[in-house]
Amino acid sequence: MRKAADIEITSLKYADDGMIPNNASCPLLHYKNVIEEHDDTEKILSANNWRGIWQGGVAPYHHYHGITHEVIVIDSGTATLHLGGEEGTKVNVRAGDAVIIPAGFGHKNIESSPDFSVFGAYPDGKEYDFCYGKKEEREEKLKNIRKVPMPDKDPVFGIDGPLFKYWQDV
Repeated sequence: MRKAADIEITSLKYADDGMIPNNASCPLLHYKNVIEEHDDTEKILSANNWRGIWQGGVAPYHHYHGITHEVIVIDSGTATLHLGGEEGTKVNVRAGDAVIIPAGFGHKNIESSPDFSVFGAYPDGKEYDFCYGKKEEREEKLKNIRKVPMPDKDPVFGIDGPLFKYWQDV
């Protein structure tokens, strides 16, 4: 694993677009090329109390999680993700990248290589939900997002990780 000082971190923040709320306090963080080939991603996430680890892809439609934050670590392949809802940005990710997605922040897989795979996890192994920007779910989801606590640790770098520099207002 590369050191935090040696990686490029991009933060993305978008306003609520009326469907996807995004997150008023926390930007999405993209840690580029942080995990090295010999690293054990599941062990890193578990050691930092990001649990409920799963492996798979990213859904090909806009969605967000209203009751927890999420991290995805790209295990193999490449993809173009649409982050932040329709008004958001298309971001290229590749094996070794980590994307920390705050509660409420929209994400969608636009296209990916055949070998694209990610590990996903949630702080403290919290339950997760899938939210789609439907009008009837909005009021409840907005309340839930405001209640999601700050994680105890950065999913990659632990207690002193850069996440806490970016997520100060939670």
